This record gives sequence, C-alpha cells and structure tokens, in this order.
Amino acid sequence: MNLEIANSKEYRDWLQEIKTQLKLSQTKAALQVNQALIQFYWELGNKILEKQEKSNWGDLLIKQLSSDLMREFPNMKGFSRSNLFYIRKWVAFYQQSEIVQRPVGLLQKAENQSIDWEIIPQLVGLIPWGQNLEIITKCKTVIEAVFYLKATIKHNWSRPVLVTQIKSKLYERTGTAINNFADTLPLPQSDLANEILKNPYNFEFLSLSNEVREKKLEDGLVGEIQKFLLELGQGFAFIGRQYHLKVGQSDFYLDLLFYHVKLKAYCVVELKSVPFQPEFAGKLNFYLNAIDARLKDTSDNQTIGILLCTIPDSAVVEYSLKNIGNPLGVAQYKVTYLAPDSLRDQLPSAEDFAAKLTHNSNF
Repeated sequence: MNLEIANSKEYRDWLQEIKTQLKLSQTKAALQVNQALIQFYWELGNKILEKQEKSNWGDLLIKQLSSDLMREFPNMKGFSRSNLFYIRKWVAFYQQSEIVQRPVGLLQKAENQSIDWEIIPQLVGLIPWGQNLEIITKCKTVIEAVFYLKATIKHNWSRPVLVTQIKSKLYERTGTAINNFADTLPLPQSDLANEILKNPYNFEFLSLSNEVREKKLEDGLVGEIQKFLLELGQGFAFIGRQYHLKVGQSDFYLDLLFYHVKLKAYCVVELKSVPFQPEFAGKLNFYLNAIDARLKDTSDNQTIGILLCTIPDSAVVEYSLKNIGNPLGVAQYKVTYLAPDSLRDQLPSAEDFAAKLTHNSNF
C-alpha cells in the first residue's frame, strides 16, 4: 500500500506542493532573521555613536565592547573589533547631512531624486550584511548608496553582481542617455524606459580592433549574450539578431530585437561603429513603425528603439529626435580595443615576454 501511495501521481504532486511551501517558509524565516540582525546592527551602531559622543573613550570603547560581547556570546559572529568599526561607520554614513559633496555632473541628477531618510533603516534590513558593507565602502554619497540599495532589493543581486555593478559605475550611467521618452510615452512608462537606458554602455568584455564594423560588434555581443544581457539590465528577453522584416517589396534586417517584460514592449537595438548621424534616427524610427505594425499585439505597449554608437553629439541627437513620434534613445558604448595589426606584429608575444622575465629573474 505504501508503494502504491509513493508511486501515485496524486501523492507526488501533493508532496511537491508541501515541499515548495516548506522552502518558501524557510526563505521567509531566513529573511526575517536577516532583518532582525541588521536592525540590531543599526541600533548598536547608533548606541556606539551616541556613547562615543558623550564619553572620552574614543575607539577604546569598541575594543572593550567587542571583547565583552564575544565573551558573552561566543557562538555569535559579527562582534569582532573590525566588524563593530564597520557597524559604526555604516550608521554614520547614512546619518551624514542630506546636502553632500557631489561631482558636478551628478548634481542635477541628485537634486531630481528625493530620499525618504526615515525609510533607510528598513531598506538596509532587506539585504544581507555583506551587501550593506559593499555599498557603504564603495559609494561616495547617500543618494548613490540608496540607488544601489533599491537596485539590490529590486533585482535580488548577489554580492558579486552588486560589486560588478558598482565597479561599472551603474549609478552614474543610468538615466543619462539622450531620449525623447518624456514626449512620446505616458507616465509611468516614460520614467521606466528612461531608467533602463545607460550612458555609456560598458561592453569592455569585448576585445575588438579600432576598425571594427557593426557585424563584428554584433557577433561579439551575441557571443557573450549573458554578459550583454547583464549590462542591458533586468527585463530584456532576447528574440533574435538580424531580425527579418519585409516591407512592401524590400527586405530589412534589424540588428537586435528584444522584448522588455516590465515595459511590455518590443525593443529594437541598432549598433553603429561610428559617431551618431541624423539619418540613423530616421531609419530606426522606420523600424519601430514596422514592428508596431507587424509584431505588436493589442496588449503590448509602444515599441522602443535604442541606438548605440561611438561618440554621440548631444546637440545633433536632440535635433534628430525632435518631433519624432516613436520613443528613441541614443547612447554611447565602450569596448576594449586591441592594438592595430601593424603594431601588434611589432609587439613581443606572450612567450617572448615570459622568457624575458625568466631571464631577468636569474640575475
């Protein structure tokens, strides 16, 4: 009878439901434990700052507190002298004045962002301590830190992914590309579309020659599709490259076609290995009209176009996008350029370089 139950599809489905529920409960419990721990750290950091301000013990207070807590709670981690210093630094970082020193280029961007300062203790509790440390040790301002806090929570970034995004200066690159979204898309879709754009896009995982053509760039991005999608950001679903469209008696091929699941819209990405030229906007606008006519469903939003080029001239881009009815964004991309073939032939090979090092080390 037991074997009959175990082999029953009804029982296996029912068991799977219980196991799924149990795993969800474990995840919720782990999140609650993390929130409780981070909340304790926050209160502890406040107490340390307050006591140091009122006493003349200085950093000796942290040394003594670490010793006492580790002796009283030997099985608990997090009470080392260095970690208590980080806890104090963490709380002090978020308590700094709302008016902070910012790079000139980010001043307007920062002024356009509002921070609910009272919600910061709740935000920091939604991510692990390791991610919190990465943010406050690598960010210069509270506004930048809150950007990465929210992004880590929203996208469930692991610690390595968070570090990669900070290193690539995602905060500085987000929402700075030239576009006409405010004029062509309704709220809140225009804001979301602006958030998904970066400037510049970091394709330095590609090594290309200075004479690179669009096809080589496209080949490289598709060949590194996982890294490419990570750089594009969450929500992009890759549909295809050189996507064929037949309009009238003519054939057209879109460089890259995506669907953005949050925007609920198709997204055409065109690649150019030269600086922006006005005719690029006209051709991309034509592609968007064609996608809207041929692929767009009644439940889809307006198709969006992203044009990536080497060095866009902002004035030329703005004039080119003016009065265009479709949503277009233009941004720069960066890749790692190899030395030209003529120069590469004159450089020592890796084997020659290693042999030279070995020879020199013998002296």
